[in-house]
Amino acid sequence: MSARGSGDALLAVDAKHALEKVCSGAQRELAPRYYSPTFVDHVNDLEFRGLSGVEQSVGMYRKLLADVTIEVRDQLSVADRVTSRFVVSGTSLGRRVRFNGITISRFENGLIVEDWSVIDTLGMLRQLGILRAGLVAFRALGALSAVPARSS
Repeated sequence: MSARGSGDALLAVDAKHALEKVCSGAQRELAPRYYSPTFVDHVNDLEFRGLSGVEQSVGMYRKLLADVTIEVRDQLSVADRVTSRFVVSGTSLGRRVRFNGITISRFENGLIVEDWSVIDTLGMLRQLGILRAGLVAFRALGALSAVPARSS
């Protein structure tokens, strides 16, 4: 991270707080402090817009992980962009999961106007056992299609 007190460092602090406080759902009401009303959020293949988009994105993760926390582990600031590497933790379907993510935040006038995020969804699904269940079902369907149909 840049030297303390520089503009880059202040943006990094805001990016960290946006992830840890707002995106975790712990303090959603702080969204206007960190995000522009014209904010665009690119998360994997999804896109959310505006402050209502922040609410939708956070709500989606809160449904998957009831007690979600986000911990920023590393940041790099360059000009108007901050890259944050973080760990998401929570409980879903009775199982504790931890997976990684990276977000690049672009700032204008002290607010985040755009995020590009990649989340390790496959790692989360693997920990939940959903991936294994899906593969077993897929194989079972393949096996069923190889079985000749019964004649009456």
